[in-house]
Amino acid sequence: MWSREELAGADSDELAELAELAMRTLADRGEPAAFTHLLRMTAVAGECVGIAARSTAAAGSWAGVGELAGTTRQAAWERWRAH
Repeated sequence: MWSREELAGADSDELAELAELAMRTLADRGEPAAFTHLLRMTAVAGECVGIAARSTAAAGSWAGVGELAGTTRQAAWERWRAH
């Protein structure tokens, strides 16, 4: 298992690979508890995407966020701006 310190030292690609592997492993289990975890993780992922979009925009621009998301600056701002 990874410690918080190890996770903090991992790069974005390593973290993304670990998260995807964990989610796919849960999906393959066919257990009610695994399904419940995936539902919670879906909500957390949505929240985190918004946080990351706002952080990315603050460090660059909403146009950059839109480009990364495959949409327009305006659409990105409308979707992920702080309410």
